[in-house]
Amino acid sequence: MKRAVGNGIRVVLAALAAALAVGGGEAPAAAPGSHPYAAFDRAARCRGCHPRIFEEWEQSLMAQSFTHPWDQAEYFRLALPHSGTEPKVAGVRSGCIACHAPLAFLAGDIPPKPAGEGTRANEGVTCDVCHTVTGSSAAEPFNFSYELAPGKVKRGGRGDGRSPYHRVQRSDFVRSPELCATCHDEQSPYGAWVKSTYREWKAGPYAREGTRCQDCHMYRAPGKAARGGRERADVAHHNFHGSHVPSKLAGAVDVALYAERPKVRPGGTAVIRVALFNGKAGHFIPTGSTEERMLWLEVTAVDAAGRTYRLPVDRKGFAGEAYTVADPAARAYVAMGEILGIRGFDGVERDAPAPAGSRIFRRPFFDPKGRMTICQWYTADNTRVDYRIGPRETKIETYTWRVPETAAPGELRVRAELKYAQVPAAVARLLELPADEAAPIRVNTAELRLTVEGPGR
Repeated sequence: MKRAVGNGIRVVLAALAAALAVGGGEAPAAAPGSHPYAAFDRAARCRGCHPRIFEEWEQSLMAQSFTHPWDQAEYFRLALPHSGTEPKVAGVRSGCIACHAPLAFLAGDIPPKPAGEGTRANEGVTCDVCHTVTGSSAAEPFNFSYELAPGKVKRGGRGDGRSPYHRVQRSDFVRSPELCATCHDEQSPYGAWVKSTYREWKAGPYAREGTRCQDCHMYRAPGKAARGGRERADVAHHNFHGSHVPSKLAGAVDVALYAERPKVRPGGTAVIRVALFNGKAGHFIPTGSTEERMLWLEVTAVDAAGRTYRLPVDRKGFAGEAYTVADPAARAYVAMGEILGIRGFDGVERDAPAPAGSRIFRRPFFDPKGRMTICQWYTADNTRVDYRIGPRETKIETYTWRVPETAAPGELRVRAELKYAQVPAAVARLLELPADEAAPIRVNTAELRLTVEGPGR
């Protein structure tokens, strides 16, 4: 990585400090103060020649990586204050910014001002970040290990373009999953892998088949990458669709519903199974910041009289299973209240809005005191239980249900709904986040029709 002349000692010390405080392993190449804001072109300048790509990026989570309400709350209300009181996590003061506001990190503007101040930190992961990246300092990238060389050379998936403003250079790294890994895989100061999307992909079938992150999140279509450019068959889309987009989530997991017998009696037992197949994602579902993601399965039955019954999932008996079955009485995230200075705080509802007895597909994180936490930087362990759905994995959930004596004879409609939320509802309420941050999104549904037999049948 090329660094500004005269910054040598300061940059090396900052990089080493960040590596020690943010996560174990190699020192990150990117360092606070290594490049001023002025070294990077604004996205608005790129728009002049790349209007369509700019419009896609502007509406993406890459453009909102710093300004997004949850990211603002998580950094300014939780991570930043905590970095000043807990020495072990001091590095998150800059570490969070390295990926959420990389221009601010590289300029040494740490902490940057909140989004409302309108500084260049608001540009998020802007064009000139990814297109000036040259590689990674780590063989398997993580913790902002990107190396970059801002300037008049812009790197991309092909090198045959011509621009009156900059030089064009082909970069295999920009096309690679390793670019994504520099920020989408993260190790906590305690050594826990709190984000591992790249490593999940690399260990799975999609990597073996050569399908990359960009193939699913930057799909390609005919068009022109720039004004006056040649017509191409495969221009990459820059909206980076992911789990924040309902249309991307829709059908991500197949849901099949079946019963042991098509007919049941009041007072009898119905055995219903749900098969869930991750046939769309090359990583686990959910992935990324899994300490805050919610994915759960609700199963209900409606009899001929319109009465609705909720079916609780059968327990399988694996270690840590209690964290994967919704319990309205369960509370968690005590450290969040401690950081906020709330006296007597005993946590918030752990599982809302999942109804009681719902199966939750999650990997809970635990802080150094053994408490479930939503603060990924304060995560000492997340290996107790991992009940997510891996790439091309099928999970079978069973519901052994005693049909009520009062169930009306006739048709019994059984419905399975798989739902997803970005943030637990109680966390969103506590931090006063916009309602859509925790709003349930339907991933898939399946319906089965059984018959409740009447007297004498």
